[in-house]
Amino acid sequence: MSSFVSPADADLSTDRLILRTWTAAEVAAVLDGRMLAHWAEDFPAEGDRVIAGLFGEHPGWLGEYGHRQIVERSTGLVIGSIGLFWPPSDGTLEIGYGVVASRQGHGYASEATRALTRFALTAPGVHTVSAEVELSNPPSLRVLEKAGFQRYSSEENLASFRATR
Repeated sequence: MSSFVSPADADLSTDRLILRTWTAAEVAAVLDGRMLAHWAEDFPAEGDRVIAGLFGEHPGWLGEYGHRQIVERSTGLVIGSIGLFWPPSDGTLEIGYGVVASRQGHGYASEATRALTRFALTAPGVHTVSAEVELSNPPSLRVLEKAGFQRYSSEENLASFRATR
């Protein structure tokens, strides 16, 4: 299987967040540079624009085990995005995440990463979720540590993390 069709009830929920699949209209708005009413004032960030631009080449990223918007429950606003780079390679999926500057420092990225990682590890044939982070980005290193990932290597400027079943 190279992609999944996401069912309408595929949203993931945490205490403070909803991880919701992207709609075609939201992807188009990002690509067209339009702002939608249900987005935080600083969404999308540069990383969200890059990912939205790649969805056409990687349709599996929009499937059940793909990318999602991070929605703040208290406001209903999209405050970031998180995703799995589907399909898995030898049972491993890579995860990426980002929360807009106005919502950073509240633990949202760790909360979202924990939830999506738990879900990813239920995917057929997946036993590991991995991430690579630049050592010059301490907040992102902390996100992974707080989400329960273990650092398994560090090279020149990059740390590699993983979570397993």
